[in-house]
Amino acid sequence: MTTDAATALAARTRAFVREVVIPAEPGWGETLGADVLDELRAAARDAGVYAPHAPVAFGGLGLPLTDWSPVFQEAGYSPIGPAVLNCMAPDEGNMRLLEKVATPEQQERWLRPLVAGSIRSSFAMTEPHPGAGSDPDALATTARRVEGGWAIDGEKRFISGAEGAGFAIVMARTEAEGDFEAGATMLLTPLDAPGITIGPSIRTIEAAIAGGHPHVRFDGVFVPDAEVLGDPGQGFRYAQVRLGPARLTHCMRWLGLARRSFDIALDRANARELFGSPLADLGVAQALLADSAIDLETADALIDKAARVLETDPRAGAALSSIAKVHCSEAVWRVIDRAVQLCGGDGVSSGLPLIQYLNEVRPFRIYDGSSETHRWVIARRAARARAREVAAGEPRRDEVS
Repeated sequence: MTTDAATALAARTRAFVREVVIPAEPGWGETLGADVLDELRAAARDAGVYAPHAPVAFGGLGLPLTDWSPVFQEAGYSPIGPAVLNCMAPDEGNMRLLEKVATPEQQERWLRPLVAGSIRSSFAMTEPHPGAGSDPDALATTARRVEGGWAIDGEKRFISGAEGAGFAIVMARTEAEGDFEAGATMLLTPLDAPGITIGPSIRTIEAAIAGGHPHVRFDGVFVPDAEVLGDPGQGFRYAQVRLGPARLTHCMRWLGLARRSFDIALDRANARELFGSPLADLGVAQALLADSAIDLETADALIDKAARVLETDPRAGAALSSIAKVHCSEAVWRVIDRAVQLCGGDGVSSGLPLIQYLNEVRPFRIYDGSSETHRWVIARRAARARAREVAAGEPRRDEVS
């Protein structure tokens, strides 16, 4: 159940996005200039809608995860809305990770300016094949012990936001040492540190994430002990702090864009006449509109449930966020694709933004784990859970009498 504070903030965000952000959207093929973004963020602060998810102590509005969805959806009604409110990936996910895991000193150095918008960040996990991608256990980048800290060696690939970012959270494999077990370790480093090479960039069809998706190479990059995020060897556990909510916030933002696409389709269906009737009165069009309404509402409900479970049972919530990620990424695509179909030739032209929106959301079925990878995990988890129930005495339901 959304709180009154979240409902009020969602209403303010709705008004701000429609009145201030949408008129400032860049044209077809253009990008949002840094100066314009700074002006819009200043306006968002004045309107009381800036950084809704971030801790109050660091300049945000401090909404709990269970209240994010209506606000993030309103922000996502514009492709640039999340950037203006500073709740866009990868920064939003990194803010939560730093809030939950970082030391006070690390929070002052990295979290405070990240919330303020004076720097951007990246999360350096994915690697060229056969390194970590859908399978994090394939992590190949290493961090070895040196005097006073660690030295990182390896290559990362498709590191969203890295171009122009102030720092990265790097996932590297480390050996056991003292009380710390072997595993993955998260390390914080400025991206202009000696030994870091950014590039080449990977061109993709979407443009909403600032800083591209480049390769990033680490050659003996020194990270002092004070910049280890959490305990060595616990990186995969900390990653779950970030990944579960981050999947949901992707769903929230893109669901907002799907709602805008649905509004475009509804406006066209109400205004356009075919065969003597408004398009909205024709059965074929009604089926498309009805299916989109169903997709929007089921996605919304699933996000809400996953967020509530994440707050009370992170393990179960992470499993549910995987289901939400698959459903929402596919549903958002369907809603926008139907809007294109209902708008006909205009739908595939630069006269409407729908094809641009399809480009933005298509990678979502791959980012943060492809739909196929998540389906494999979801099916395996369901089968194992049922096997445990049967082993504990629950009768099998497939036996023939």
